[in-house]
Amino acid sequence: MRTQSIVRLKADTTKLVVGLASAALIIGVVSRGETPVQAQNASVTFSETIAPIVYENCVSCHRPGEAAPFSLITYDDVKNRGKLIAAVTAARYMPPWQATHGFGDFADERRLTDAQITAIGTWVRDGMPEGNRAKMPALPKFTSGWRLGTPDLVLEMPQEFEVPASGPDIFRNFVIPSKLLEDKWVRAVEFRPRARTVVHHALFNYVRGGAYASIDGADGKPGFRGLAPIGANPNLTPAGPLGGWAVGGSPRFLPEGLALPMGRGSDFILQMHFHPSGKVEREKSTIGIYFAEKAPERTLRNLMVPGLFGIGSLVEIPAGERNHVIERSVTLPVDVRVYFANPHAHYLAKEFKATATLPDGSAKPLLWIQDWDFNWQDGYNYKEPVVLPKGTRIDVRITYDNTASNPRNPSNPPQKVWWGEQSTDEMGTIGFGLIPVRREDEAAWNTFALQQRNGTLLAAATNGTLQRVAQSLGIDLQNTPGAGQGLGRLLGRGRGQGAAPAPAGNAAPANPDSGAKPR
Repeated sequence: MRTQSIVRLKADTTKLVVGLASAALIIGVVSRGETPVQAQNASVTFSETIAPIVYENCVSCHRPGEAAPFSLITYDDVKNRGKLIAAVTAARYMPPWQATHGFGDFADERRLTDAQITAIGTWVRDGMPEGNRAKMPALPKFTSGWRLGTPDLVLEMPQEFEVPASGPDIFRNFVIPSKLLEDKWVRAVEFRPRARTVVHHALFNYVRGGAYASIDGADGKPGFRGLAPIGANPNLTPAGPLGGWAVGGSPRFLPEGLALPMGRGSDFILQMHFHPSGKVEREKSTIGIYFAEKAPERTLRNLMVPGLFGIGSLVEIPAGERNHVIERSVTLPVDVRVYFANPHAHYLAKEFKATATLPDGSAKPLLWIQDWDFNWQDGYNYKEPVVLPKGTRIDVRITYDNTASNPRNPSNPPQKVWWGEQSTDEMGTIGFGLIPVRREDEAAWNTFALQQRNGTLLAAATNGTLQRVAQSLGIDLQNTPGAGQGLGRLLGRGRGQGAAPAPAGNAAPANPDSGAKPR
């Protein structure tokens, strides 16, 4: 009965917060030390025990002016939600942190200690006493609006975009002139959507100013249709990626010394994925951009395993299959330094596990998510870069559950699911942000990255996924020469602009998935 109650409370909480943007979904940053809790035989009060926990972990989002569904500033605020807070913290549904503790050493781990969870439960059980108000901690000070501080550049969509109440998912690009007078280097992008319940994810890119002038608004609506990656199209250069955001993500600076280029006079391209919510919404996003003081010495790379979000690995997931597994491995050609791991999938994914096996046979844990939740996606920055020597094998295993017993399954009854961009489709990957340890190894990495990408495209063509997706978009890949160009035209929505191999610094190197046998 207790488990059923917690499940019901989790479901109720999910209904309150599903679809909120990252600022609403992140429950603060847990400090590296533990919040002291009172002795087990002492009275647990709000003033001395609970308020410090809540202020440290919750109020960054649960406060006036932020998008969390309720505030947790005062004693009455917390008392009114006490039973719910006890249930969701005991179930570790809150704070939302999916990475398994101890399997990878991550910065800013949002995880309550067992003692803190016990204290919350005890406080609720004992009637939620307030305690001595004179012993209340000071309320944390927050920067108004922007979580990373005042941006160096603030951009806004020129016009509202209307998202209908129902219908298929919408993929839309919005062109925002940067008006930059000189080349810049970007350390972080903070994304603030207005219609939070319909925005599933967003990708950030820059392109040559005016590159999309002929199609921007051509269909009578703001922006234009299309998919990523923009940075692979030579007709748009100078161009490149600037990161992205997904439901449950939080803005972060790139590790010190790393930054992404953004060209003088460029246009910022906001690629958005909308999921209709049942009522008409109007979106007009605001973007804050943070610049580095100087150009970085090295360029950040992204190794995706499986490659290109799993397009060459995940063919279909039969209805009713509880444990559909894809496993992919990649062997590193050079020594690398890994800074973060970013998993991505949709509703049916249940588990991610990534492990590195070093040349000496020893294993190093990279990331393990045992209960994936599509609505609480996040990226995971390592406290210290993980150095992996040449010859290290990275193994990634992703498990999916397409049964009626999966409470997150969007189809009832379950339906066969293919790889695709719709929320009701599936995909799966872990993107590792890294750089080669030695500058002289960058040429070898570039060759490796191109081989990985081409291998993934070949696998996608062999298993039929590439053709199926192209056909759904009305694109004839047979008349577009070259696998890379075919994908470029596919992702360009048939504008006839082939894609050359992506520049090494902007590429999304991928595992060649040919010969894969998903189970």
